Amino acid sequence: MSFAVLAPVLMGLGLVLVIEGLALALAPRRMEDVLRFIASLRHDQRRMIGLAAMTAGVVLIWLVRG
Repeated sequence: MSFAVLAPVLMGLGLVLVIEGLALALAPRRMEDVLRFIASLRHDQRRMIGLAAMTAGVVLIWLVRG
């Protein structure tokens, strides 16, 4: 497998890390509040949020890639 195949995956991973790091750097207390809120949700609610986020990501990639 060549690097050209992995480049988009690594780019996506890098962007996720930048966004997550930015959120933690700019608003660490707000992130604690968000994590407490997520922890208070039922498992099925968290699962639905995860599935919705995955679906939104797939749709966004599909739209961008054409």
